[in-house]
Amino acid sequence: MKKLVIAAAAIAAAATAAQAGTPEMATMEPTVVVEAAEAASSSSGWLIPLILIALLVAAL
Repeated sequence: MKKLVIAAAAIAAAATAAQAGTPEMATMEPTVVVEAAEAASSSSGWLIPLILIALLVAAL
């Protein structure tokens, strides 16, 4: 029984050391923050409603 416990402890210790990994420090990749691009022109916010109003007036 004592030999079985010693053998199991030796296998467990060997398996733990084998899966420990490398001693190198992990390098983190720099995060890239991309801001949302604005519209091509700032006048597009009022241009489309202006065209719709002009079409509505022309239809009357």
